[in-house]
Amino acid sequence: MNTGILYAALAYIAWGLFPLYFRQVADVPSLEVVMHRTLWSLVVVLGLLAVRRHWAWMAAVVRQPRVLGAFALSAVLLSGNWLTYVWAVQNQHVVDASLGYFILPLVNVALGFVFLHERPRPGQWLAVAVAAAGVLWLTLQAGRLPWIALVLALSFGFYGLLRKVAVLGALEGLALETLMLAPVAAAVLGWWAWQGQGALVQGDAAAIGWLVLAGPMTAVPLLLFAAGARLIPMSTLGILQYISPSLQFALGVWIFHEAFEPARLVGFVLIWGALVVYSLEGWWMRQRVAAA
Repeated sequence: MNTGILYAALAYIAWGLFPLYFRQVADVPSLEVVMHRTLWSLVVVLGLLAVRRHWAWMAAVVRQPRVLGAFALSAVLLSGNWLTYVWAVQNQHVVDASLGYFILPLVNVALGFVFLHERPRPGQWLAVAVAAAGVLWLTLQAGRLPWIALVLALSFGFYGLLRKVAVLGALEGLALETLMLAPVAAAVLGWWAWQGQGALVQGDAAAIGWLVLAGPMTAVPLLLFAAGARLIPMSTLGILQYISPSLQFALGVWIFHEAFEPARLVGFVLIWGALVVYSLEGWWMRQRVAAA
């Protein structure tokens, strides 16, 4: 249990500190950053598969068009989530990005109800309603939907839904997704380099080094998360996941000094309150089951 908590916590801490990394490549357009992240992540996961000599799953997957189609869709969702997040960090919207990952657990409840026919308990519906009120408040304050938060929450929510019913594990799934995205990324980066554009020809060694680092920075937290998830209950994992958006929020407000008007705090307080209701309700139900 303690080892699992350590692995999962390290994964969420790494994800929470990602804005510090993406600020290091702020001079590189967000789309180009995502393409490098895709290619170097593929290099890392293929290296891990080679070390483990774990290739048999590929032959089985190639013969299953439905599986390939599902992972093609999950690859699109993942790349869209990455692109939105990198753009948000590079354009001083870290706080908005953190909001998306605060909302995510409640989006998962709603998606489970709609697509998996799960039946949320009244306390969980209350949490979803309170969070919806928070989003509505933020919308009224800004005069527009908090689109960054909603795109991040919905894209990763649907991505998680696809991966929940997928037949591949974390490493294999990421390998297949990046394999599908890599040809496009390689072709675009190659074309830009041919035209004398992009970080590969215009950037210095430090910039290229930071981009290459995106590979292990993507793969290692995912593997830590997968290892931790196997060792601890989902309820514990659900509580630990708030580490990541909490760190992002703190970075946005206190390190990057993003504007945060007092009126917006009401919306965030409602969403944090929803998470408290959601967590306490889950804890109470576990105590009842244990007592029974």
